[in-house]
Amino acid sequence: MNLEAFILGCGGMMPLPNRHLTSVLLRREGELFLFDCGEGTQVSLRRLNLRWKKISVIFISHTHADHVTGIPGLLMLSSQVDRDDPLYIIGPPRIAEYIETSRRVLDMYINYEIIVQEITSPGIVYKGDGFHVRCFPLSHTKPCYGYTLEEEKRPGIFHPEKAQSLNIPMGNLWGKLQKGESIKTPDGREISPDDVMGAPRNGRKFSFVTDSLALPEISTHVIGSDLFICEGMFGSDLAEDARSKKHMTAEDAARIAAASSGVKKLALIHYSPRYTEYELKKIQAEAAAIFPETVLTRDRMIFPIEYTD
Repeated sequence: MNLEAFILGCGGMMPLPNRHLTSVLLRREGELFLFDCGEGTQVSLRRLNLRWKKISVIFISHTHADHVTGIPGLLMLSSQVDRDDPLYIIGPPRIAEYIETSRRVLDMYINYEIIVQEITSPGIVYKGDGFHVRCFPLSHTKPCYGYTLEEEKRPGIFHPEKAQSLNIPMGNLWGKLQKGESIKTPDGREISPDDVMGAPRNGRKFSFVTDSLALPEISTHVIGSDLFICEGMFGSDLAEDARSKKHMTAEDAARIAAASSGVKKLALIHYSPRYTEYELKKIQAEAAAIFPETVLTRDRMIFPIEYTD
């Protein structure tokens, strides 16, 4: 089952010609999930030829303009095609007010169901087939949340030689064991999946954190992330500025990744528009000195998220 993250926008505060505002699309097989929806989101969706009408849920970190200004256009665009499934929008308090006000003032024609859920407490906010999305509080100038999408454990590897040694007929019974079901053989023996399967294997984990002070507890939430997308808005020379504005430096993000057991890759995002491409490379180097597996995101960059076992 494919799992891929598409960077639709990597910038913060204001869009630049080659740096749209923050937005990340996660594709899990045919299902799409959007994390934040800054200005320029539609442009990247189009250029990547992504099937935006398949977006199931939009997860919003907070209601600052550079994270939500792409929503109205996306809602209206979705009315130009047939859509049977509802669109969920999940975010902090006042996201419902923003959606409703935008619909009313812009007199939107919407021909599908929009379900807005405001977060009232941390925890699981969405469940799908074999995965869930969890939110956790951040510390910014407005209520703000980080998100993790985590897959359930997968069945262990099936060992046909063990099934053969137990004289289990090939076919339907093997299939049931591989799905984790216990069976009864034709001669009446009870066989458990544990008798022919290896240990359960981990699923994959994606984490998205932006616009926050560098809280130590973030590490407990992003632990084990195959891909940890985190803001790196400032370089170390502006650390005091970052703290006063309740943002992180790239070094802050790297320290969180280093303190989070099992994080495989840190992808920095939400850069201040003051930084040139050359300066961003210096910021990446600062983070990589702490957490070597650090990369800079760029608009329309794609990150495949693979199984590790």
